Amino acid sequence: MWIYLLQGIGYGLAAAAQPGPLQMFLISQTLTRGWKRTLLSGFAPLISDGPIILVSLLVLSQVPAWLQRGLYVAGGLLILYLAYGAFKAWQNFESPLARSESDPQRSLFKAVMINILNPVPYLFWMLVLGPILLAGWQETPVHGIGFLAGFYSTMIGSSLGLIFVFGTVQKLGLRITRMLLGISVIVLFCFAIYELFLGIAG
Repeated sequence: MWIYLLQGIGYGLAAAAQPGPLQMFLISQTLTRGWKRTLLSGFAPLISDGPIILVSLLVLSQVPAWLQRGLYVAGGLLILYLAYGAFKAWQNFESPLARSESDPQRSLFKAVMINILNPVPYLFWMLVLGPILLAGWQETPVHGIGFLAGFYSTMIGSSLGLIFVFGTVQKLGLRITRMLLGISVIVLFCFAIYELFLGIAG
């Protein structure tokens, strides 16, 4: 079991270390809403990845390429919408603590949708994680569970750490916070254009 647990931890670190739309969304939400209201969104993969794993292992390898391109387009449009929301927050920036009307469950829903509409987790599970999970599960379900536990505890822990880190940035002043929010807008926009390009040109 320890081999699968360590593999899960390693891949969890690798997944968390790669900047993606979800990470940038968590950063922008932390900078605009505060870390307390963003914390729940860090658990989004626990909700979204169940269907992703099932689709990846049972369906995705048999579907036509146009469906994958469709996912890229849908994901790109969603991220573009979120980038616009972050831009409006940057444009009308105020202290995150003043935004008491923010709904953590709404942010969680957005984070879940980002993951579901992003083809990268599907491909990652189909090509990399899926075979390891199946191999461990076939030996004994404990190995499969150990792999999942290592992966998600590490990835979720890293996401929560990211939220805490950028939550403390607020103490450096509103000017620094607004600047970092602007950077997150640019990065989200770039991710949106990239996914739209993959969907349209692919």
